[in-house]
Amino acid sequence: MTFQFSVPTPSGSVAFQFEAGETVIFVGANGGGKTRLTVHIEESLGTKSHRISAHRALNLDPGVAKISEQKALAALRVGHADEASLSRANYRPGHRWQNKQATFLLNDFNYLIQALFADQSNTSLLAYHQNKPGAEPTNSQFKITKFDKLNDIWKRLLPHRVLHISGDDILVSLPESDETYKASEMSDGERAIFYMIGQALVAAEDSVLIVDEPELHVHRSIMSKLWDEIEAARPDCGFVFITHDLEFAAVRAAQKFVIKDYSPAPSWDIEAVPENTGFNEELTTLILGSRKPVLFVEGTQESLDLAIYRACYPDWTVVPRSSCTEVIHSVVTMRKNAELTRVTCSGVVDGDDYEEDDRQYLQELGIAVLPVAEIENLLLLQDVSAAIAGAEGFSGGELDQKLSQLANAIFGSLDTEKKVEAVVVRYCRRRIDRALKKVDLSNASTIEALQGEYAARTGALDIEGIAAMRTGEIHQAISERDLPKLLRLYDNKQLLALAATHLKGCRKDRFEGWVARCLRNNTNPELTTALRACLPQIEAS
Repeated sequence: MTFQFSVPTPSGSVAFQFEAGETVIFVGANGGGKTRLTVHIEESLGTKSHRISAHRALNLDPGVAKISEQKALAALRVGHADEASLSRANYRPGHRWQNKQATFLLNDFNYLIQALFADQSNTSLLAYHQNKPGAEPTNSQFKITKFDKLNDIWKRLLPHRVLHISGDDILVSLPESDETYKASEMSDGERAIFYMIGQALVAAEDSVLIVDEPELHVHRSIMSKLWDEIEAARPDCGFVFITHDLEFAAVRAAQKFVIKDYSPAPSWDIEAVPENTGFNEELTTLILGSRKPVLFVEGTQESLDLAIYRACYPDWTVVPRSSCTEVIHSVVTMRKNAELTRVTCSGVVDGDDYEEDDRQYLQELGIAVLPVAEIENLLLLQDVSAAIAGAEGFSGGELDQKLSQLANAIFGSLDTEKKVEAVVVRYCRRRIDRALKKVDLSNASTIEALQGEYAARTGALDIEGIAAMRTGEIHQAISERDLPKLLRLYDNKQLLALAATHLKGCRKDRFEGWVARCLRNNTNPELTTALRACLPQIEAS
């Protein structure tokens, strides 16, 4: 079975085609016309589609009055409980959606329950007639009820909750417990899972299930498994997901598209998520969906780095990459594939003791270098520390005393040659690592040539001289009490613990959380201003 629909775009109508058992995913930001796209696809496919709105009620009532299966399916699919209306897609706008297709709160759980109970009744009655005493032999296969199929999937997803489905009720219990409670008392997530499985099972054969925000109310840990089970249960159907959840989109096997813009005309600016671009699918989706220039930075989604960068570069979409190497790779890859998106990109990396020729090379690539060894050190610079202490009510002489105590603690953390040597050793490791990555042995054609070339390249690396130079720079910064210079040379994430103690009188983890909240909520504008003044100025080119 092949499904087809088209979508109007600024450059004309774009056709989409997929087979039964296949999935299409559209990813877009809030305000990107995602829900209206689901309405458009539903109207394009007619009776061959069944749409589940993001605005959906999850009131589960097993005691709802039982009606015939055809009436229940008609009510579920078109909103009108009449068998004759089952195939009339033109009934849906007025009856199912109350002429508010994009905004109406879908409240069809009762119809779903009625359809499942009616299927169970009819299937059970058929089995009774086939197997009652005196029944004529038949070649008909024994049918499994949709409730049974739902329960099988439920057991695999939620083994800690047991469904007890009778002819007229649904109860729930813990495993190996005789105590039950009503299904209406299940959690939002449990009801959402029940609802999604049920909707898929009662959808018409050879149809397309259109799901707006499939991630709603469902815990991330079972999201993919839920839809794996549902898609496996309906191989005759196609699936269209509209979501803003990048992780959900990235892990599913599907045709994937990004909604970049929407016009009420209606018109959607849609681009396919390309393969073989050098990015994983989640990052590619994020880049294509961005309306701002992209700034690649070091760090992770949970790191303090990300909070600082997002507050200080509000006009950029900040994308964390785990390391300096990843930042460089991302900037180079995106600029090489500039035809994929009109959005430009740049990068920022930690100071990491780059030499001047390295800094010049990174600048040519579009990558700025921090003025400190690592971004946390920005919080130890005097102007930034002053903004933090000022938020605690310190000013005048008290503020100067706080800043002096913090500076003394930072300089004092290198009060022995052994501690200085530890910093120098880390620096030398980075220099060696970078030098080895630059070694090009591609021209060596023999073992002897390879050995000679390697010895020549690595022999030119004067470790003793590099160590002596860095040791001298650190001692000079300490003797001159040059804090900015020391923070450019000194990598030690535990320095934040000193800032936490001297500026706020708390632990390091609480200090980091406070800084992140201030930056995210802009509750200390002076802090954001001070940080911006220290960071490189980056223009979107």
